[in-house]
Amino acid sequence: MSTSNPDLIKIAVVGPESTGKSTIAQAVAQHFNTVCVPEYAREYCKNLHNEYTLQDEVNMYYGQIALENTLIPLAKNNLLICDTTIMTIKIWCDYLFGDTPQDVKDEINNRHYDLYLLMDIDLPWEEDPLRDFPEHREHFMGVWESELKSLDANYIIISGLGDERLNHALQAINRK
Repeated sequence: MSTSNPDLIKIAVVGPESTGKSTIAQAVAQHFNTVCVPEYAREYCKNLHNEYTLQDEVNMYYGQIALENTLIPLAKNNLLICDTTIMTIKIWCDYLFGDTPQDVKDEINNRHYDLYLLMDIDLPWEEDPLRDFPEHREHFMGVWESELKSLDANYIIISGLGDERLNHALQAINRK
């Protein structure tokens, strides 16, 4: 992990599609007056028309790492908020291609986050050209939980609508 600040607390906002990850990540970063690392894949995928190759996933992996490493020095208050992590790459690689490149798996085990906010699937689905599987939300929620447990990660499921969801996220971070 490339960070010059050993006291930096890294919070990852993760979960299935259409669960409010970006909204919560941005709101949490604003609340704590720090930077939010955006999801690299959102920009990358805009011109792919939902036709992904394994190489696209690998490119997104390297892009997400580079983006996070670039923004670490901009973190304020010893806090960095990440709108997703490279775990997303593993989940999509496994689902779409049956496996994940070893480099990705290795980096997942080496890249530490102090807390994962796992967004629950209790929000209504919102259409988005980059979202693919509204009928598989329960499946992916289970995959996320399984992956986080396999890392022995510190995570909490964040539920609720609107301000309630944000308040639950803030409470989880404040307990950290």
